[in-house]
Amino acid sequence: MTTELDEIIPVAETWSAGQVLDWALARYGEHVAIATGFGIEGMVLLDMAAKIKPGLKVFTGDTELLFPETYELMDRVEQKYNIRIERLYSDLTPEEQELKLGPSLWARDPDLCCSIRKVEPLRRKLASLRAWVTAIRRTQTPERAGVRKVDWDVKFSVVKISPLADWSRQMIWSYALSHGVPYNPLHDRNYPTIGCTHCTRAVKSGESPRAGRWPGFGKNECGLHSSAPPVPPAIRVSASGSED
Repeated sequence: MTTELDEIIPVAETWSAGQVLDWALARYGEHVAIATGFGIEGMVLLDMAAKIKPGLKVFTGDTELLFPETYELMDRVEQKYNIRIERLYSDLTPEEQELKLGPSLWARDPDLCCSIRKVEPLRRKLASLRAWVTAIRRTQTPERAGVRKVDWDVKFSVVKISPLADWSRQMIWSYALSHGVPYNPLHDRNYPTIGCTHCTRAVKSGESPRAGRWPGFGKNECGLHSSAPPVPPAIRVSASGSED
């Protein structure tokens, strides 16, 4: 962590989301990109950033196991904001993963499945950047409660920027609806958060917004925003036999 970043971290806590984004996009230029899983928070972040820097760099982790509604939203986003979304893929296709590790890995070891299909592709991408912008909020999970608007990401050795860290869910939806932000129709079907098809279900009345993610496992995070250990090297061997 540089001295400059040490000085910025506490100051950034007083900034609005727009000010954080403006600073990040100006400070890191071509070396920063927006990460989104196309949940409502990510859509709000994209809308705000597009107004500051049209044609911004955006990437997403495509596990190849996402809902059809999510893929349709990606197409709408590219058209509306005139951007190309970079999709990050695992070294293993779902079919190769099944051959290597057995069927339905997500139902037996969801942490390993997330590591293979989400964490490692992100690790490779972040190695090419100086900073990444996320849409995570402090009230989403206990693991995110301490997230700062600007920080050093120890796990990935890059600057991590979270402009919406102090936003409430109500603030997110208020912005989305008032600005005509496109969003996943699954949100209107009791899916507060949306991941892969096999690991996401609708939330029942009285449940927490994250109850629909990895049901039955007591799991809150896929590993992108936690200190979960990386995938063992033996698992990170690509289909061609070379390590990433």
